[in-house]
Amino acid sequence: MPKLKTNSGAKKRFTLTGTGKIKRKHAFKSHILTKKTKKQKRNLTHFGLVAAVDVSNVKRMLCLK
Repeated sequence: MPKLKTNSGAKKRFTLTGTGKIKRKHAFKSHILTKKTKKQKRNLTHFGLVAAVDVSNVKRMLCLK
């Protein structure tokens, strides 16, 4: 059986925490920041966790269990 390839886009976007959860960055923080409020930009800075319904898809892309 051939080796599985990790999805290149997924390995750039997601990281695994020590407890096995999948960490992600918030969207809408890369450009056109002038019209967004300071509060909105500040809240987008923090990391989030992948939703429970998406965990299996992300793990498949990262070639995890």
